Amino acid sequence: MLKSRMDAVVFADRENLIYYADTVEVECMAAVIPAAGDPILCCLWLDAPYVKARSGADGIRTYKFPSEAVGSAIVGAMKDLGLDNSVVGFHKYFVDFPVFDAVRNAFPDMRWCSAAEITYRVRSVKDAGEMERIADACKYVDIGMGTAVDFLRPGVTEVAVLAEADHAMRKAGSEGASFRMQVLTWPKQLLAHPYAGNVVIEDNQPVVIHLGATCEGYTAKMARTVFLGDVPEETIKIYDILQKVQDRAVVACRPGAKSSEIYEYACLPVYEAGYSKFFLEHLGYGVGIRQSEFYPVIGKDIDHALEKDMVVDLLLPTIYKRGVGGPRLTDMVYVSEEGGVRMTSFSRDVLRKRYN
Repeated sequence: MLKSRMDAVVFADRENLIYYADTVEVECMAAVIPAAGDPILCCLWLDAPYVKARSGADGIRTYKFPSEAVGSAIVGAMKDLGLDNSVVGFHKYFVDFPVFDAVRNAFPDMRWCSAAEITYRVRSVKDAGEMERIADACKYVDIGMGTAVDFLRPGVTEVAVLAEADHAMRKAGSEGASFRMQVLTWPKQLLAHPYAGNVVIEDNQPVVIHLGATCEGYTAKMARTVFLGDVPEETIKIYDILQKVQDRAVVACRPGAKSSEIYEYACLPVYEAGYSKFFLEHLGYGVGIRQSEFYPVIGKDIDHALEKDMVVDLLLPTIYKRGVGGPRLTDMVYVSEEGGVRMTSFSRDVLRKRYN
């Protein structure tokens, strides 16, 4: 905050509250963190003992709903901290308008700025406790993938496969996914943000399975492609290229490596095979509380530098060639001193299933 010339940051979004208060029970909460001095957490009066015990914060400001709201509690905390006519950062995403409106009206001379970049940078390097939670989430998603692949067959729906996988992950300990999980028949695989629906899966096509799990607010994700029956040989070739790209990207994930350098090194097999115009310019994102954090972003012409104890997902894109493209392969990767280490362990081989 001092380097960014901010006097304080206000967090009213779920992700940062999980990170700073160290609890997933963050509904109706906010945090006001000054650059100098102690933070104040705002919460419903019933939750105060729990929030204090869990977070270790001494500064707790409570409010009673519906006569009061979290916005008014934030205003009170900011006044307690003497933040009139200051520079205050908000996380750029996922803040309800009534919260911002209450603060804006209370402090008409306040100067506002985005705290998104610095908060994503802080969250990008994981400590031992965070790594343990992510590792557990990876175990859950491995179990879910095995269940999904076993259950997948012609005649069942996308959501039925997803339900089996989600149930298995929940039984193992997952608290649910942090994104809309995907079981995708071929026509959906070239869409930007598809999701599982009541589509009946037919034979002779690739099916993408993209799952997520969480442990105490920390997420893991993984994607695999199952080839049912007979599919075009070019589709298998595309999957083979994705494997090579991922292998190269994982090796290149060393402390100090720039995102653009990783991208250029990893994508050589795509260029050599003539698919560069069908490929995206992003390979992956940081992963932590959010399934796609905005630091680091692994991509073309991006200067984000990797550090030890970061976690990223590789590989984000497929090869978007109509008629044959669409298979996906994604794993969680830990950045160690020696290079990337896969944290998800389900088989990366070509997964074929035949029923005729």
